[in-house]
Amino acid sequence: MSTLQSPLFLGLDLSTQGLKAVLITEDSQLVHEASVRFDNDLPQYGTVNGAIRGPGEGEVTSPVKMWLDAVDLLMERIKATGVQLNRILGVSGDGQQHGSVFWSSDAEKLLSTLSPEQGLADQLAPAAFTLPNAPIWQDSSTTRECRELEEAVGGPQALADITGSRAYERFTGTQIRKIKRVNPEAYAATSRISLVSSFIPSLFLGSIAPIEISDASGMNLMNVLTYKWDQQLLDVAGGPELRSKLGPEPVAGGVILGKVSDWWVKRWGFNPDCIVAPFTGDNPATVVALSSPGDAILSLGTSTTFLLSIPPTSSAPARFTSSHLLAHPTTYDAHIAMLCYKNGALAREQVRNKHANEDWSKFNELVQQTPPGNNGILGYYFPLPEIIPPNVVGNFYFTTSESGSVTAVPESSIPASAHPRAILESQFLSIRSRIQAILPSNSPPLQRVVLSGGSSANPTIRQLAADVFGMRVFVAGQEGAAEGGAQLARFAWWKGQNGGRGTFEEMRAFDGEEERMKCVAEPKEENVRVYKGLVEAYREGEAKVVELCKA
Repeated sequence: MSTLQSPLFLGLDLSTQGLKAVLITEDSQLVHEASVRFDNDLPQYGTVNGAIRGPGEGEVTSPVKMWLDAVDLLMERIKATGVQLNRILGVSGDGQQHGSVFWSSDAEKLLSTLSPEQGLADQLAPAAFTLPNAPIWQDSSTTRECRELEEAVGGPQALADITGSRAYERFTGTQIRKIKRVNPEAYAATSRISLVSSFIPSLFLGSIAPIEISDASGMNLMNVLTYKWDQQLLDVAGGPELRSKLGPEPVAGGVILGKVSDWWVKRWGFNPDCIVAPFTGDNPATVVALSSPGDAILSLGTSTTFLLSIPPTSSAPARFTSSHLLAHPTTYDAHIAMLCYKNGALAREQVRNKHANEDWSKFNELVQQTPPGNNGILGYYFPLPEIIPPNVVGNFYFTTSESGSVTAVPESSIPASAHPRAILESQFLSIRSRIQAILPSNSPPLQRVVLSGGSSANPTIRQLAADVFGMRVFVAGQEGAAEGGAQLARFAWWKGQNGGRGTFEEMRAFDGEEERMKCVAEPKEENVRVYKGLVEAYREGEAKVVELCKA
């Protein structure tokens, strides 16, 4: 094909704070980006960082209509730049993991009869939904349901053996159980339940899309080894009717769900042959975009997430009760091990604001003025109830002696200049202390850390990551989840062109992927030794934090 006629592939990333689109070519070149920031571009919804807190304790949601408005606005912005939308031959993407959308009985009809004269928000909200606001990953209001789900199957380990994770407040299974309990009318009126990742392709298809296997792993409802819904868990979470509300069994990436509906063709000029592929979660999409065997991905966004592609396993052992085992979005020949922390950028920014005059340059300067190990000071910062370790909240400080013992101290004894290094060291040491536990013995040795997310641009954070993990640190020229979504669209289209054959790695073999990766920090051996010696002290301090929060 000529350049003017060559296909484009659209990737969408519906994250907590915004909606982003990227367009790539058949040879993986990024040609266009566009975005919508919810707080700034859609202020009428009153969100803070894309979310609404309350009214109940621990409840965090996002308005579904806001997401529809964002899609309409995003398309206007793309169209205004002159992008030839009829060149787009594949659409996929990702959604923030664990968010859920509850469709009404009118939803399928409304989706299939959209008028090209109107936008999505005007035609679908509120009639297509039984809940105007979607529970999202920051919600922590389902502790009761978590314990009930675990008890129903024999405890946290039994649930982890089935689903790859113990029960978590943000996971969809417990969210469904709570909604059935506190809002039974809405639950009874719900015809289908989508994840954010299956909500978006539903808009493109004009019918409700199935849930994808990797994102289904974050629901506590799918057997992570068979990739099928677990009937016992369905019955506990939502009753015998839940299977029909979830739709068919989860689907793998690289398949074609259908073609875009007439609304996209008539309103925006999409090619009627444009295919729609399954969307995945934001973390699996980042794996698709950035990783090769031997890579660890450290995503430093709103949350802090550590991701490893690992060989397929025949069991979900005890080590996964504090981490997650996910299905891989492009192959059955791998899984993803994940550590996820709620207190990521928010905690770093709070320390910056309080101790570095709201200035990243000052923050970095203070880090550089303190030695690795922070003169024996350990700080633990949890402004939100944490995921790992579970449900701890508050700030905690310790000093370490030469013998390695850890002693709690008041904040007043900590110099202001020590906090910036303390938060970075504690966040990274938490991950390092868990790597061996989540890395199976048959995994390839880790070679490098690939950073993504907003903080990945900070040179001081890059260097500290290299030193704590003892690996070279890389960043990618094409950033994160949205690009992973575009690659999933390209993968499904490419397989379709090849009779459904071929692997994701075969498709990407000639992309020059390594040229997109840039080494930005080398570990300093003397610092690596310091942090290796701090792992046990960090673990002891964390155990003390857990005990303090229980008291």
